[in-house]
Amino acid sequence: MRRDGALSVRQEAIMRLIRSWIIEHGEGPTIRQIGASVGLSSTSSVAYQLAQLEKRGLISRTGRDWSSCQLESPRPPRRGLRSR
Repeated sequence: MRRDGALSVRQEAIMRLIRSWIIEHGEGPTIRQIGASVGLSSTSSVAYQLAQLEKRGLISRTGRDWSSCQLESPRPPRRGLRSR
């Protein structure tokens, strides 16, 4: 994960792919489909990138497979209660 909180170029490409794939097919792409589209030949590299996106709350999955992933709406930062 980058220190400045921004997504890497590869993570942005993966997010664009997932978004368009879900719109077109109704479910997320497989790890192999993601790898082929973004230029990663190692499925473990793709899984690592997906885990980082899941850790940041940008995607989630309903099952064990990544093809069950869903995009999550970014949540605004939590703010503490202020007293008057």
